[in-house]
Amino acid sequence: RIPPPADQICARPLTPHSAPAVTSAPATSRTALLISFAAIYLIWGSTYLAIRVAVETLPPFLLAAARFLLAGGLLYAWLAYKGRAQATPRQWRDNLIIGGLLLVGGNGMVVWAEQKIPSGITTLLLSVSPVIIVLIDWMLPKGLRPTWITFLGLALGIGGLMLLVGSDLPGGPALDSWRCAGLLFSCFTWSGGSLYSRYLRNPAEPMIAATIQMLLGGALLLIVALLRHEWTDLHAADLTGRSLAAWGYLVVAGSLIAYPCYAYLIKHTTPARVSTYAYVNPVVAVFLGWLILSEPVTGRTLVASVIIITAVVLITTQRTKAALKKA
Repeated sequence: RIPPPADQICARPLTPHSAPAVTSAPATSRTALLISFAAIYLIWGSTYLAIRVAVETLPPFLLAAARFLLAGGLLYAWLAYKGRAQATPRQWRDNLIIGGLLLVGGNGMVVWAEQKIPSGITTLLLSVSPVIIVLIDWMLPKGLRPTWITFLGLALGIGGLMLLVGSDLPGGPALDSWRCAGLLFSCFTWSGGSLYSRYLRNPAEPMIAATIQMLLGGALLLIVALLRHEWTDLHAADLTGRSLAAWGYLVVAGSLIAYPCYAYLIKHTTPARVSTYAYVNPVVAVFLGWLILSEPVTGRTLVASVIIITAVVLITTQRTKAALKKA
């Protein structure tokens, strides 16, 4: 069942190059923005733990493919029932590209990497995403020019994350260089897919776009899983209730709720603001570990969290203006 907030969030029409600020949005839009940010901050922050648990017994790309195909299929059936599943051939093509960039290059690589890379180092490597997305957007002909305070916020965010997970670096396990490279690659594909989605002409509304992306991205992930012969690593006797429950959480919370909210935010606020989830997610992950697994929270963790929250406030309260790139 799709909760009412997601339906309300994703039902608003779009304009091709709109990027309204939170302060200038109408009341209903401001509420939708807050709900959407809460979803990608809190839910996606918890998916690091869920992915780590799920890949204990499930092959990575097969896990991701099943997750997005099921979520996309459920959303599409619901939209069809509501008479809202219409999309043009061009919108299907555009969302095939976006789904490939976000879900195969982005999420798929993260799931694959988390088989070997500790979650703290994973979050550190992924923390470059806000910098990449802001800089790429700045270089685009109709991109948004960040202010110096935005850059200050980006620097503070990275510094806070280094402080947060830096204790995992010394004396830790040897890192798989290919999977580290995969995480960095995922930062670029996720940033590219997000910006491609933002500047589409005549885009589908966010809920339909997210549904198509999950269906087609899930199909691409399935092709990758088949090419890697991952079905040979899937044994029913090895599956645990713990892994299956984690996978179910990824489907319902991570895909059915949070992903459409991300698609909405990409069209209705600035890239710098949307990318702040990469700063908040690790903080959420640390405190969930403390709450659920009784992992210790140190003074260092609290200081890092304050720095990261300050960075988010700086970035999200800035008014960025669209500017043409000067030759």
